[in-house]
Amino acid sequence: MLDIISSLVVLGSLRIASQRPTERFQYGYGKAEPLGGMVVSIALLVAALGIAIQSVREILTPHHLPAPFTLIVLVIVVATKEIMFRKLSAIGVSIGSRAMETDAWHHRSDALTSAAAFIGISVALLGGEGYESADDWAALSACVIIAYNGMRRFRASLEDGLDVAPPVEVERAVRAIAEAVQDVRHTEKCNIRRSGLGLFVDLHVVVDGRLSVREGHAIAHKVKDVLIASDLSILDVVVHTEPAGEKTQ
Repeated sequence: MLDIISSLVVLGSLRIASQRPTERFQYGYGKAEPLGGMVVSIALLVAALGIAIQSVREILTPHHLPAPFTLIVLVIVVATKEIMFRKLSAIGVSIGSRAMETDAWHHRSDALTSAAAFIGISVALLGGEGYESADDWAALSACVIIAYNGMRRFRASLEDGLDVAPPVEVERAVRAIAEAVQDVRHTEKCNIRRSGLGLFVDLHVVVDGRLSVREGHAIAHKVKDVLIASDLSILDVVVHTEPAGEKTQ
């Protein structure tokens, strides 16, 4: 049920984030995507806490050995969840979706707890009486991994919501594309922030100071056009032209 709810949250956040800007939301709805990622991250942490509480309860309460057929079920679950993790993670990385990457980790958390349960149940069945709680200890150990990844994914989504700078490779790519435009001597200030599945760029380009305002304006538009047409998923660019030999204000 938690997986279904998380996937619906991701679907909803992506649908909202992909809507066009409006008069009221002039920068679009991109922030809905990292918000969805934070919600799914919290769901991961809740899952880790719930499994931990149940594991401790089972450890403190004597119970019979688990049924051997559960091992077959767990193998199927681990394989299915790992496949789902890999597929969702690959798509999330390709489109730059934190929410989808986090949802992918939700599936891997299921795979981890199921793998831990497989080990624990195997130990319990091999050990016999006195080892009934082995699977509970294994699940408790898996909770630490799930909680760690939940916090890691939450931090990544929060950083996107707070407009953290993208990796330096992205900035280098933006500068390289801009500086390849004819009459652009080099670039100075370059601020980039992520909004949903795309980027917003504020860029200063240095041009010949003897050019007319109209010529500088044309160069700025050309820089904007080539950046938006690139494969960097850039939604909008604000280009400021600087005359050569003067520092950016």
